Amino acid sequence: MNNYELMVIFTPVLSEEDFKSAQKKYKDFIAEHSGSVVNSNPWGLKSLAYPIQKKTTGIYWVLEYTATADFNEKLKIQLLRDENVLRHMITKLDKYAVEYNAKKRSGVTTGTEKVEA
Repeated sequence: MNNYELMVIFTPVLSEEDFKSAQKKYKDFIAEHSGSVVNSNPWGLKSLAYPIQKKTTGIYWVLEYTATADFNEKLKIQLLRDENVLRHMITKLDKYAVEYNAKKRSGVTTGTEKVEA
């Protein structure tokens, strides 16, 4: 099992219920294919750096999960078929990234926090 991080930008016209059901759909899809969700982090509505499909904002969602190497191709197909998804990116995490994410979730200082003066 490898560790991965999925970032998805959903269309900004989704309602809160639709956004939650889309999150649940992909979490269930991972569980069905013998993967496990480590952490889910909905960022909410953010401005895009450039327009995508004539939209200037998108709903961001970051999901950390573990799965087999061949699973990502199946997930990619599902994401490309979903018309509510503007963009997605799957990143394989090394042991240092997994450790960093765990520290960040638990509140331990990682050395990258902004210092307020």
